[in-house]
Amino acid sequence: MSEASVPEGRLRPLPRTVWLLSGVSFLADVSTEMTYPLLPLFLVGVLGASRASLGMVEGAAVLIVALMSAFAGARSDRRRRRVPWIRWGYGLPVLGKSVIALAVSWPQVLGGRLLDRTGKGLRGAPRDALIADAVAADQRGRAFGLHRTLDTAGALLGVVGSAFLLWWLTGAPRGEPPSEALATAATTPAAVYRTIFAVGAALGLASLFLTFFVQESGDLLPDERPSGPPASPAVPTAGATAGRLGLPRPYWAVLAVLVVFSLANSSDAFLLLRASDLGYSPWAVVLVYAVYNVTYAAFSYSAGKLSDELGRWTLIGLGWAIYVAVYLGFAFLPRTLAWGLWPLMALYGVYMALTDGVGKALIADKTPAEKRGTAMGLFYALTGLTTLGASLLAGVAWDHLGATVALAISAGVALLALVGLRFVKD
Repeated sequence: MSEASVPEGRLRPLPRTVWLLSGVSFLADVSTEMTYPLLPLFLVGVLGASRASLGMVEGAAVLIVALMSAFAGARSDRRRRRVPWIRWGYGLPVLGKSVIALAVSWPQVLGGRLLDRTGKGLRGAPRDALIADAVAADQRGRAFGLHRTLDTAGALLGVVGSAFLLWWLTGAPRGEPPSEALATAATTPAAVYRTIFAVGAALGLASLFLTFFVQESGDLLPDERPSGPPASPAVPTAGATAGRLGLPRPYWAVLAVLVVFSLANSSDAFLLLRASDLGYSPWAVVLVYAVYNVTYAAFSYSAGKLSDELGRWTLIGLGWAIYVAVYLGFAFLPRTLAWGLWPLMALYGVYMALTDGVGKALIADKTPAEKRGTAMGLFYALTGLTTLGASLLAGVAWDHLGATVALAISAGVALLALVGLRFVKD
């Protein structure tokens, strides 16, 4: 549909490429979230790995995503081809999950996990650059909001699907009392895990298949090409272009603030661990995590749309303020008010909706089209590394000073980033 044919007051429809990539991410996240929550149980409970080995696996996974993101983003800019990176990025996790399903030792799980995360690193920056390439500037928030909505809906379905299969395959449907069913889940046979991992790999194959319908931005049909405000910022002034790697100074200012915030953004596993400390059963922890995904998915598109209208920093600032409140709530919530974790986790999903897709749209706003892959890759790499550091810091603080101090530190660093917004807001 051309811009002229859209009635006044109505939003132009998002192009087919954005919908396809959102569908790919939906299927991929169903696959990933069916596998990820069970990996620690499989590694430690079935394969007998130590917790140090578990830490090595997950630490290596974060590191490989960071390194491959920067590489893939820059290479996709150099050759102006995004789609091959996206296909490899969604294909390697299928192989990785298959290796995990067949693993008989923790180093094999490490190999499968690295294949899976290499794929994530290869696809993220080129995919986000292609989304930005395919839309006009006033559609970016909606485009990334739609992508995050479907991606997170897939994560929710994956978590629920994994819990259902675990319940079904451990004998609960055959009439055991709930207490016995939970005890069975604690000593789940290896075949149950392998079956769920295999289902996850099959769904990953479906996401790979869908990538073969995705086109490069230069190959789009005329009706699918961006219309309205240009997709790239106006040509920057000489001062604005005096940045490293050919990226303008406004991009580096934005990246610096986002990286400072990521120093506070430790793994979500610590919030789930806090729920367990407050007396939540394993199944209740899974349900709390599902609530987070519900609000994340529900608000992502609206947040992206609002960022197109009100500005990106307004939404990000609100999201970071919610993050500070949520972490302080988790830090100081007494056991007698443990029910308060449910609304806190719902608010945590709202924070993610307000910041995740909107942050990517902001990166695209500050970057010329020919450098978007590089810009997204650096964003993924640096925030990935700082998030790893934040998680290590939180773990050490938790072990030596307790949960309250560890979570309060994260809230304090996030507050510093929030104060820093005044220096970069447009």
